[in-house]
Amino acid sequence: MLEDLFGVSIGVGTMANLEHATMQAVAEPVAAARAYVPQQPAAYLDETGWREGRRRAWLWTAVTAYVTVFVVRLSRRATVAQELLGERFWGYVVTDRWSAYTWDPTWRRQVCWAHLRRDIEAMIARGGRSREIGEALQVQARQMFHGWHRVRDGTLAQASVAHSRRPIRREVERLLDAGQTCGVPKTEGVCRAILKVRQAWWTFVRHAGVEPTNNAAERAIRPGVLWRQGSFGTQSPDGSRFVEAIMTVVATLKPQHRNVLDYLTVACEATLRGEGAPSLLPSPTWLDQRVRPAA
Repeated sequence: MLEDLFGVSIGVGTMANLEHATMQAVAEPVAAARAYVPQQPAAYLDETGWREGRRRAWLWTAVTAYVTVFVVRLSRRATVAQELLGERFWGYVVTDRWSAYTWDPTWRRQVCWAHLRRDIEAMIARGGRSREIGEALQVQARQMFHGWHRVRDGTLAQASVAHSRRPIRREVERLLDAGQTCGVPKTEGVCRAILKVRQAWWTFVRHAGVEPTNNAAERAIRPGVLWRQGSFGTQSPDGSRFVEAIMTVVATLKPQHRNVLDYLTVACEATLRGEGAPSLLPSPTWLDQRVRPAA
């Protein structure tokens, strides 16, 4: 590609060396970004399959309002989620129902309603009593999202949605309880699993700033999925470290409306001069402009 566009021929070894140099240039800002995430009031976590050489691995992400970080690990266990959030994280965690997140108490979790809607669609597809329960749950889910969208758009107060969600919660839990004995084994199992974390479905109602879905993390990790499909992962731990660093840089700069190429250029030039790279964290001035009401 470089040879076609610019007449520049770069060998595979040179490319690997350039990746390593770039990774080293942004190492401190990336470390600071990882330290920033556990200090935030809410984090959205997700993971997807990866390959590191011949070993199975996973690409993990933790998304906050202005900073997103990635790691590649050979494990899909809770220890990686705990690594991302730190030992003293006291914010709210938004995830799917994967068992790696059960270490966090349910009152501090928000389980993704988008995943619940997929479960509901599967219930409907199974037919019979499962279909009846699924269709009734679908009605409740639509009402829930209608209220949430109004809160997000600023046309409904958080306190109002908290009050209006109580009948929905009672009906959802009644239907899930009925689903445990509906006669369709897969639906019965899903209903039991959902009810085990029933408190975690409603955290967004009690706490402003927590969303009912994990869509933020799923959107953030999508480029990693495309990367894996195109290159089949990485060939070494060094390659995985580069993926972590560059994806953290790109995903963090985007919501701050900062140019990625400009940032990487300045970071590499600073390293050549023996100086530190610019921070990835949002500046106090930028944050102040975000929260300041329009004149």
